Amino acid sequence: MKKKIVSRAFFIFVFFVSIVANAQIRRWTLQECVEYALQNNISIKQSDLDNQISEIDKKDAFGNFLPSINGSASHSWNIGLNQNITTGLLENQTVQFTSVGLNAGIDIYKGLQNVNRLKRSRLSMIASQYQLTKMKDDVSLNVANAFLQILFNKENLKVQKEQLKNNEKQIERTTELVNAGSLPRGDLLDMKATVASSQQAVIIAENTLLISKLSLTQLLQFEDFQNFDIADNDYEVKESETMLQTPYQIFEKAKETRVELKLAKANLDIAEKDVAISRGAYQPTLQGFYSFSSRAAYSDRVVGAVENTTNPTSPIGFVQGTNQVVVQQNYSPVLGGPAPIFDQFSDNKGHSFGVQLSIPILNGFSARNNVERSKVALERSKIAFSQQELDLERNVYTAFTDAKGALKSYESALVAVEARTEAYNYAKEKFDVGLMNAFDLNQAQTLFVNAQSEVLRTKFDYIFRVKVLEFYFGIPITQK
Repeated sequence: MKKKIVSRAFFIFVFFVSIVANAQIRRWTLQECVEYALQNNISIKQSDLDNQISEIDKKDAFGNFLPSINGSASHSWNIGLNQNITTGLLENQTVQFTSVGLNAGIDIYKGLQNVNRLKRSRLSMIASQYQLTKMKDDVSLNVANAFLQILFNKENLKVQKEQLKNNEKQIERTTELVNAGSLPRGDLLDMKATVASSQQAVIIAENTLLISKLSLTQLLQFEDFQNFDIADNDYEVKESETMLQTPYQIFEKAKETRVELKLAKANLDIAEKDVAISRGAYQPTLQGFYSFSSRAAYSDRVVGAVENTTNPTSPIGFVQGTNQVVVQQNYSPVLGGPAPIFDQFSDNKGHSFGVQLSIPILNGFSARNNVERSKVALERSKIAFSQQELDLERNVYTAFTDAKGALKSYESALVAVEARTEAYNYAKEKFDVGLMNAFDLNQAQTLFVNAQSEVLRTKFDYIFRVKVLEFYFGIPITQK
């Protein structure tokens, strides 16, 4: 008795825990999925990093207008045979020197290359922003497609489960008829096979739903896909106002709103600036420079002089005519320590400044080849811009045709499922009175299930095709 009470209590506990766990699963809407993907998708993060790099490149281009300033300092030890700067004699000694310097340079004229590089960096920033926007649009479309795929798989799973339930009821009815002798035993075996096939179809539908959830969570960069689910919103099939437009009108609208053309145009402008930058190498450059330097030594210095008592005088010549010897007084230097460091830096400082003109004459055709290379890149950009416009036109017309075709397929599927429903109901009535065997009933049921699945497939296919078409018309993906 106690064991039964414990087992029941455990069952109730597990039941409530499962209810709480299911209640905690967040059901995501399409808008929430798109917003989450825009914040966490890896491809978008990479495009955002490219955008940051373009901002850094702009700072580099702006820095070309600023002067370059560099400081330098050195301290050296000269050990061995060195010239004594006091006596001028070579002696074995250790001498220390310290020097400091400051160099500055600025481009006065450089063939407008710095100006064009700054303009190019601004265009690169615009192109990076367009690329980021395009990546967000692509991810939004992929998320919407994956979201609708989950909805389709959910509805398809409901259909398969409902058919399994009907088959299980049907096998009970068949068993009764077989036991009553109204139907042969083979019909019961066929119904058992039908139930087994239906169970397999449910398992396949569950696995497909799980895989579709995994695909969406990977787009969202959401790790716990097993506890991920979406809101079961009922998307109605209605004709969009965009479908009332002509493909040409949608294309003209797309040319104004879509970033593909804007990105191609920005890349074309960048290529034109590259040509201007490379042509700037033909022109002379003028640079200004300034240099400051100072030094200090740590050797002894002469601080005074005293009479040389050992050799007080020394002859320096003769008087012409009398040949009288001319002498001079000899003095000995008085050595002292090195002067204060900062005094030496002040006394030994020096400045230099000027301008430098560089005229390109022959540099192995490098400037000319760079210009030709940039011209080829410009032609590539022109072709890419034209191709992008053609691709956009083709995509718009294809999206319009696909949406129209999807609507017709959905309408046809509705007609087909209505006919298959009546045919299946009629087959069940005939089976119940013994006028149809189980095999023919299974065939009618299979056609009915396939018709239901086709309605779901065409429904969500049409919804996605319309969203793609509205996307080209400038309507957000998340708008119903």
